[in-house]
Amino acid sequence: MLKSRIRGLLMLSMATVAIGAMTGGALALDPTAKWCSGVKIAAFPGGPQGGVFANNVYNGFRQAELDLGPQVTYYFSDWDPNKMLSQIQQALATKVDGIATYGFGGEPATAPLVEQAFAQGTIFTTLNTALPDSQKKHSSQGLGYVGAPNYAAGFALGTEAVKRAKLASGDSVFVWGLKGQGGDRGQRTVGVIDAFEKAGAKVIYQEIDAATNADPNAGTATFVGVMGANPGIKIVVTDHGGLTSNVGVYAKAASLKPGQVYFAGFDMSPNTAQAVKNGYQNLVIDQQPFLQGYLPILNICMTKKFGFSGLDINTAGAFVDSSNVDAVAPLAAKEIR
Repeated sequence: MLKSRIRGLLMLSMATVAIGAMTGGALALDPTAKWCSGVKIAAFPGGPQGGVFANNVYNGFRQAELDLGPQVTYYFSDWDPNKMLSQIQQALATKVDGIATYGFGGEPATAPLVEQAFAQGTIFTTLNTALPDSQKKHSSQGLGYVGAPNYAAGFALGTEAVKRAKLASGDSVFVWGLKGQGGDRGQRTVGVIDAFEKAGAKVIYQEIDAATNADPNAGTATFVGVMGANPGIKIVVTDHGGLTSNVGVYAKAASLKPGQVYFAGFDMSPNTAQAVKNGYQNLVIDQQPFLQGYLPILNICMTKKFGFSGLDINTAGAFVDSSNVDAVAPLAAKEIR
């Protein structure tokens, strides 16, 4: 009796599998090439066209466009928050399906644009610099964040530099950053400064001006001036991917020898990798900007096509120094780091 019942259950199970195999597509979504085709997206690489960091983000955008099939329009903003806000308004006027952009403008200036976006059916998502209040409100509608937790990343870099450079209380450090920018972006510089002040360092701070923000070479005279006026500086932090890529130029202009000053900064690039190998750049925190391009496009496509909520992904998980730069340098050279 028991054997008969077991045999019957096995036959029923086999029949169910057979029916499932015959109906195939009725049970699951078949993989589809270019499944996001027909979706229109405005994407913001951030800096000048061809610039360091911005180009890695752009390459991530382009790879996602190729893989997934949406139609993407690109807006380069020269790292100017006001220009970016104006371009977001332009993109909204075109009634695109989604916008992938930085939160450089901060909540007060950007939140009204976020509200306008979702009111008209445009999915708004962020990269590199978060809009935490807007994200809490609209995450279920697709507003995500792909990037580093900026204050934490700044504090981590400062803390690691203190340890590795054996900084003593009272030593001088130079932080070249963007504390004056609104919202989450400025918090990365604040995090660096807080780490140094916790260690008892004397912090010499210089805001990155608009010209240097757009073209790192424009800051060479500023760097030479600060270093000349403060010969005891032990650590320099460049809170900007473009400035970090130019460390070799700055050091040589200031007549610094490799290792004379401990340089720490953000973001890998071919020039930064070479500066590490040459001994000028000592420590880099890598936030993988290629992912900051690729994943927001995927975010918008998944929300538009399938109703998924916004992705929230931390891309800053590693330090690069002379011990591991050879593994990273080939990727940096291809601008996919």
